[in-house]
Amino acid sequence: MEYNLADLFESIVDTVPDREALVYVDHPGTGAERRLTYAELDRAANRLAHHLADHGIGPGHHVGLHLYNGVEYLQAAYACLKIRAVPVNVNYRYVEEELAYLYRDADLVALVFEAEFTGRAAAALPHAPALRHLVRVGSPPPGAPEPRIAPVALADAEAAGSPARGFAPRSADDQIVIYTGGTTGLPKGVMWRHEDIFFSGMGGGAPTGEPVKRPQELAERVAAGGDGLVFFPTPPLMHGTSTLTAFIAFHFGQKVVIHRKYAPEEVLRTIERERVTSVSLVGDAMLRPLVDALGGPLKGVDCSSLLSVSSSGAILSETVRAQFGALVPDALLLNNFGSSESGFNGTATDDAGAERGFRLRVNTRTAVVDPETRAPVPAGGTGRLALRGHVPLGYYNDPAKTAETFFEAHGDRWVLLGDMATVDEQGIVTVLGRGSQCINSGGEKVYPEEVEQALKAHPQVYDALVAGVPDERWGNRVAAVVQLREGAGTLDLAGIQAHCRSRLAGYKIPRAVVFTDRIQRSPSGKADYRWAKAVAAGEREA
Repeated sequence: MEYNLADLFESIVDTVPDREALVYVDHPGTGAERRLTYAELDRAANRLAHHLADHGIGPGHHVGLHLYNGVEYLQAAYACLKIRAVPVNVNYRYVEEELAYLYRDADLVALVFEAEFTGRAAAALPHAPALRHLVRVGSPPPGAPEPRIAPVALADAEAAGSPARGFAPRSADDQIVIYTGGTTGLPKGVMWRHEDIFFSGMGGGAPTGEPVKRPQELAERVAAGGDGLVFFPTPPLMHGTSTLTAFIAFHFGQKVVIHRKYAPEEVLRTIERERVTSVSLVGDAMLRPLVDALGGPLKGVDCSSLLSVSSSGAILSETVRAQFGALVPDALLLNNFGSSESGFNGTATDDAGAERGFRLRVNTRTAVVDPETRAPVPAGGTGRLALRGHVPLGYYNDPAKTAETFFEAHGDRWVLLGDMATVDEQGIVTVLGRGSQCINSGGEKVYPEEVEQALKAHPQVYDALVAGVPDERWGNRVAAVVQLREGAGTLDLAGIQAHCRSRLAGYKIPRAVVFTDRIQRSPSGKADYRWAKAVAAGEREA
């Protein structure tokens, strides 16, 4: 047995087959749900795996998962892993042109897709010559154009597939591909070996403890422990954070709860009903609505089961963290940092915030390096975050970007991340922001994330994004796109600037502001800086 994700899952299934593994709430508030034990989830994945194999899908073939959250997403992911195919996440917000690019760039051979997306899939299909097999979940909308390849209904695929295993031996070198969101450019597929992502993205079976030393040890730990932990990944499974959270829970032999879509009030009701112990989300865009519901219409809901709430993919502001801590004081709030290219890097310190910046205690494999020499910077120096050891193989279909991002030094393989950072004498890393989003104003560097932290500390500000817009004198000036709290009253540029002066150096203070009814983010809460820049420059309506 190797560190193969399908092998590891099956070892857990064989240890606790009758334990509840997955609870899926289709439409929050209606009571519609599905509950599967480990054995039932395993059989569902086996059926789809055999169907795919019977249609020529096998080792190394890329299979797109174009789905909302649901049993089918995790079923399809494990079905691919079982036959050594490569599951590829597909952003369900993408329109036809974006889908055509991803289908083609990923060299998809098969696609498991939501019936709601039939029209988009049909339009993108002619641009993906390798795509030859479709499995559809549900019934398409009336009048939706059918794809040129007739889809197989998932129910029919399951009926034809055997519930038994009977698969060929697998390898730790098998792959999964995680496509990045593409909010700053075209999406890129990050290629991970199973063993590498198991240790870097899933903590080696123990994200807060000692990683396993043998693959068999994972099931041994489950056999020696008990149940009672309930993990609730609230972002879309199409984003790596949520899928990895579900896999981590399965590696513990515990229960996973998922909703089809994020609905804050229903999330809280599910926490109470299912006695959820761990919630994962992405930044203020997801935590702030929970805070508002806890302090308003859902005041008094029982969150006493919560042990932890973790955020990754976007920074939690100091203001929202304080509000949540006052409402749910016994839950540990983890402001984690990671990426599709690195997995987990570290957790924010207690004093991280608008005053001191986003400060991280990083793991031993993370360093700040000079982007030119690739050598670690001295204390007080500035460079880019990098991770060594269990790192991805590179970017799919992009050798140039792979060579730019991945390197070898001192006997280790490294990935060079896009985040600029400094490191102090104690090894605490302060993340400045994405180098690609850095605003050069009169020669001074301004990182949007730092300004956004300051803006969101204003009591009238609900959400904010910051971008650079052209300026004849300074090259670029700092501009903010701001969403005010409902009923917050009026706020103008002068008020924004007065608030920021005590928190930011003068050159970082916004010189322009656009107020909007809604900040555009991905379904998981990640910033859409292309949108923010267009709005700030007046090229798009707020």
